[in-house]
Amino acid sequence: MENLKSIAECLLFAADMPLTMDHFKKALPEADPTAIRQALADLVQEHAARNGGFLLCEVAGGYQFRTRPEYAQWIRQLFQQTPPKLSQAAMETLAIIAYRQPVLRSEIEQIRGVNSGNTIKILLERRLIRVLGRREIPGRPLVYATTRKFLETFDLKDLKDLPTPTEIEDPAFGSPGPE
Repeated sequence: MENLKSIAECLLFAADMPLTMDHFKKALPEADPTAIRQALADLVQEHAARNGGFLLCEVAGGYQFRTRPEYAQWIRQLFQQTPPKLSQAAMETLAIIAYRQPVLRSEIEQIRGVNSGNTIKILLERRLIRVLGRREIPGRPLVYATTRKFLETFDLKDLKDLPTPTEIEDPAFGSPGPE
């Protein structure tokens, strides 16, 4: 298909979320999937080599333009808006869900040792977690897992990119260590 790379670049620019191969196949039904993948690989390479203000990243199972991290301070100045931060309880709960999914509320509460209903509600409202369904046990409790927005927020390609417990404990990894 002629101009496939330019068309893919336009689709990526116009999208407000990462575009998966399914998105590209839907928008470009006559294009060969191998050619689409090659066009995306070329775009990733071109934007990386260009060393401009943004790059094309593989995130949350798709592709999305992202600003270069080294220019984040100017973007923050432009928008002067900090997203609401997650509380320590929300981060703990989110970590448990990310590493143990699919997980029940009772399992989260057993690990944390406190009621986590409110925290789960906040994470659901922010679309960082979702209800997968119900477990086939008495009471049919809800089962939770992370969302694509979770992957996007934490700049993860997929769940395999989560740091291992060893990496988390490593001071070089950014762990604050004991105080």
